[in-house]
Amino acid sequence: MTSRHATRALIAGGVLLALYPAVRPWGDVTADGERTAFASVAWPLAHLAAVAGFALVAVGLLGLRDVLSDGPEAGAARGALGTWWLGTALVLPYYGAEAFALHTLGTRGDVDPALVEAIRMGAIQVTVFGVGLAAFAVAGVLAAVAVLRSGVLPRGGGAAFAVGFALYLPQFFAAPELRIAHGVLVAAGCVLLAAAVAAYAPPGTRSRRVTSARAASSSSGG
Repeated sequence: MTSRHATRALIAGGVLLALYPAVRPWGDVTADGERTAFASVAWPLAHLAAVAGFALVAVGLLGLRDVLSDGPEAGAARGALGTWWLGTALVLPYYGAEAFALHTLGTRGDVDPALVEAIRMGAIQVTVFGVGLAAFAVAGVLAAVAVLRSGVLPRGGGAAFAVGFALYLPQFFAAPELRIAHGVLVAAGCVLLAAAVAAYAPPGTRSRRVTSARAASSSSGG
């Protein structure tokens, strides 16, 4: 995985995760608006944007692991990737139920609030989804640790990425406006982490650059 591919994947993933709350209909925050929100074509499209976003961030973290494959940061980078994949596997079934089951209820016009509650808030669903979101938070922190330990990547990218995904679970309890703002934060974190990965130069390359610079300086001085 090259840093160029990782950079593109992180940017695309961040944009899609920002589009999810921005495009998602918010009529379901009231009982009267549930049917219209669920029936909207934007409902499944928004949730599928999130699904694709999570997958693309995983590709980006694969690139982070590859560019930081040596040194004290390698373990954290591997941990971030593995934990992210775990989180993705756990949250996608929930997003699938939201995207397809609730959309089907809306298009049939027979939205039963009790059934919606059962689909969303069953003990198994909530537990699996919550653990998945917690895994995203852990992955974000591990990615930030890997960036910090590298000593060469800009720290801001890892920190913003960690904050965005640490807040992914709490933001579900926020107002729609705050959830949209959180989507922008997540996108910013992904873009900054992508910039950090793009700025990476392997140790051998950095050494050669320093040697070349010194040689050029000596030549000009002579």
